[in-house]
Amino acid sequence: MTTQQAAAIQVQGLEKSYKELQVLRGVDFDVARGSIFALLGSNGAGKTTVVKILSTLLKADAGTAGVNGFDVATQAANVRESISLTGQFAAVDEILSGRENLILVARLRHLKNPGTIADELLARFSLTDAGGRKVATYSGGMRRRLDIAMSLIGNPPVIFLDEPTTGLDPQARIEVWQAVKELAGRGTTVLLTTQYLDEAEQLADRIAILHEGRIIVNGTLDELKQLLPPAKVEYIEKQPTLEDVFLTLVGTKA
Repeated sequence: MTTQQAAAIQVQGLEKSYKELQVLRGVDFDVARGSIFALLGSNGAGKTTVVKILSTLLKADAGTAGVNGFDVATQAANVRESISLTGQFAAVDEILSGRENLILVARLRHLKNPGTIADELLARFSLTDAGGRKVATYSGGMRRRLDIAMSLIGNPPVIFLDEPTTGLDPQARIEVWQAVKELAGRGTTVLLTTQYLDEAEQLADRIAILHEGRIIVNGTLDELKQLLPPAKVEYIEKQPTLEDVFLTLVGTKA
């Protein structure tokens, strides 16, 4: 699909219903290569349905979608080779060590030097010291970082992160945010779904708000902020954010 070469992901007019429930009512957006795009919405807005269609796990009732230049409906195998999907819960084997999890996936993908691949990813996601430990001993943030590392084996150009910090504590969420920024910094295109406004604000190059099955706004953070008039105050005093307080008290990740 030549029209989809410019954007890593292109979605036009997506519709999806489950019996009488219309989940997607004509969704349109593009995602530039190497960018982080946040699909922001409350539970039930249709975010996961969009991801399932883009990752070929679900067929749309109407509309078109392309990933990495391939049509999700007619070139599903090519799409699956181009992507990785990380869901809301870490898909890691707790009995194995972190390094063994990575080696297993590399071997399943028939890649050369699986040990080297594992060691490089452990280092990249600050897990080298924990690489030999069973995943059962990992914190929530460590498991999620390992999960993302596993999804990168084979260097997929596009990665879907569906609610990646659900259930994580504040420190673990910040660890995952750092990992996601690292992805885009190396040229990976990231489509992130989230219901957390601060997550979208921290990570995304562009933010689309999905509400009742439609994209109601799509733009950069600055563009979205311009939709509301600035508040007028007599004086300005910068108060620390909750994140500032938290990091000051507990310290940042080593």
